[in-house]
Amino acid sequence: MEVNTIILAGGKSVRLGRDKIIEKLGTASLLEQVVSRVEPLSKKIIVVTANERKFSELADHPDVTVVSDIVPNQGSLGGIYTGLVTSDTRYNLVLAADMPFLNEALLRYLIEVSDGYDFVLPCYDELYEPLHAVYSRQCIPAIETLFARRERAIIELFPFVRVRLVDAAEVEKFDPRHLSFFNINTPEDLERAKEIAGGN
Repeated sequence: MEVNTIILAGGKSVRLGRDKIIEKLGTASLLEQVVSRVEPLSKKIIVVTANERKFSELADHPDVTVVSDIVPNQGSLGGIYTGLVTSDTRYNLVLAADMPFLNEALLRYLIEVSDGYDFVLPCYDELYEPLHAVYSRQCIPAIETLFARRERAIIELFPFVRVRLVDAAEVEKFDPRHLSFFNINTPEDLERAKEIAGGN
C-alpha cells in the first residue's frame, strides 16, 4: 500500500525550553531520526509546522516537503488536517517529530491493517496514541466538522470515521517495551532518550 508520512513539527517545546526537534540524539536531530526511520515506508514525507520555516538538516532528504498549518491555532488536529490536505495518498502515517525510537515493523503493521478503516491507532492501558497512527484522507471532512464545533481533541474523530484500535498484544509483537511511543517533552525525557539510545 502506497503511503505518505505526515510529521507534526509545530509544537512550542514549552517544557523543554528550546526547540526540541532540532535537539541532537547522537549525531542526528530528533526530526532527522524520525525522517530516517520512515523513509523506507513513505512515498513522500510531509513535515507540518505551525509557522513557515526551513530545516537545513533536511537538505539531504529531497523527498521531504515542509508546509505550514492551513488552519492556525488548532494544535495537533490542525497539523493532521494540513498534512492530509497536502497529501496525495489515501493512507498516511501521522507521527510526532519527537519520537526517536520508532519501530519500522510496527509502522508497517499499522499500514497493513488499515485497509477498510480511516483511523488506525494503538491503544493500551486506556491510552491512545493518535500521533503514532494511520489516517485516511476520509478524515478530512470529519476534521472540518470538529473545527466547526471548536473541538480540538483528536479522539473526537471516533464517531465520524471507521476506527481500528491496535491493542497492547499487537504492539508487543514488534515493540515489547513500547519505546515507539516515547516522546521528548522535558530535559529529563531528553536525558532518558540518550540513555536508551546508548543501550541503558
